[in-house]
Amino acid sequence: MLFKPEKITSYDEINYRIFGMRMQREYEIISKGSVAEVSEYSVSFGNDRRTLERRVLCDNEMMIEILNVCGLMRWDGFSGNQPRGVLDGEMFTLSAIVNDRRIIRAQGSQNFPKNFPEFRREIDSILAENNSIM
Repeated sequence: MLFKPEKITSYDEINYRIFGMRMQREYEIISKGSVAEVSEYSVSFGNDRRTLERRVLCDNEMMIEILNVCGLMRWDGFSGNQPRGVLDGEMFTLSAIVNDRRIIRAQGSQNFPKNFPEFRREIDSILAENNSIM
């Protein structure tokens, strides 16, 4: 019998932060019925003040498909230590509430879970292509 990975069937919210020496970005995806509200914030150094940069709506079923294709469920507990010899780069933290209150957490320093770059590209594409609701 083959192991079949658990699928995401619903989510409440997903938050992830990307930060480095000169920038911090925070992303928030909130399920609102049949749509997902996707927001991008810049974060000020020193006081962690968030400034909304972009906010869009997209189809919630499409978002669930992205989460499953990228394998978000498998990211739970990921802790990617910075590779040896890497002196700079990006760090991330992620938390998600999926499938009726299951919490997923991941973090890393220039070390990301499988398909995380694809996930970021998908979210950036959604933010760039959809009409803003700001």
